[in-house]
Amino acid sequence: MKNILVLLPVREEDKRLFEQIAPTANFTYAKAETVDNSVLLEANAIIGNPPPMKIRESKNLEWLQLQMAGIGEFAKENMLPDGAVLTNASGAFGLAISEYMLGVLLQLFYNLHIYRDKQIQADWSYSGQAQSIYNSTALVIGLGDIGGEFARRLKALGAYTIGIRRKDALKPDYMDELHLMDQLEALLPRADIVALSLPGTSLTNNIINKDTLRLMKKNAVLINVGRGNAVDTDALCDALEGGLIAGAALDVTAPEPLPKEHRLWKIKNAIITPHISGGFSLQETFERIVRISADNLEAYMSGKKLKNVVDTRAGY
Repeated sequence: MKNILVLLPVREEDKRLFEQIAPTANFTYAKAETVDNSVLLEANAIIGNPPPMKIRESKNLEWLQLQMAGIGEFAKENMLPDGAVLTNASGAFGLAISEYMLGVLLQLFYNLHIYRDKQIQADWSYSGQAQSIYNSTALVIGLGDIGGEFARRLKALGAYTIGIRRKDALKPDYMDELHLMDQLEALLPRADIVALSLPGTSLTNNIINKDTLRLMKKNAVLINVGRGNAVDTDALCDALEGGLIAGAALDVTAPEPLPKEHRLWKIKNAIITPHISGGFSLQETFERIVRISADNLEAYMSGKKLKNVVDTRAGY
């Protein structure tokens, strides 16, 4: 009998779904922050995010299904017991995060964040020219589920879309151009929109820095929803304050959480949110995570290949 630990905040209907898929398994439902160590040690499979430092001792663990698209600390060497398979929830977040990206992009292009600040001050004054997505050029760096969904939406609104990815692949129909990462510096000067949806790896650390920011247009805006360390925060502050670029929207920062005293908070052409574009903010996201987990549970119980298997060496 397989011991399956579910750490997702599932509903009764979700429990019934899991138990119908694996009627011979022993299910335990718990919260990650309060789960008993003995339950972790006995688990053959875990659905949800367990406390990372406690997993290494889970010698019975065969499969860990994360509730996030990234893998965070679970990518560290020797974090998982030997032979355990790690899968993530890639495919669950594209809808919510791409709509968030579209929302903050329109805020930046139409100065809506500035007008909101002015509303609080009862200030009825003009804040300058707007930009349109129509006929703009968008550079989408990272073309997984999130970047791809954002590019689809931009294309539908009339943008010219350029994608950058790590490995060569066929160009999807919603991309006008597709390039590899070594073309970043050549492409940045063309973009009105630069959007990052990258995993946190050594290869993506500070790819947006003082040198690459200087290559961007003065009217360009930067959006980052991947990992905060893809952007050199101090260099971004300098670029925003110095007028090198028009604005930035960040759902992730380095450091994170952003300290209260950090100067980025007070930069008027920056939009900052506390890593909320994903998670369970949208109910559909949670339901997609449940469906991904259920599909993988069925595969696990029948000995078939799991979906979204993570390469811990690559970091995604």
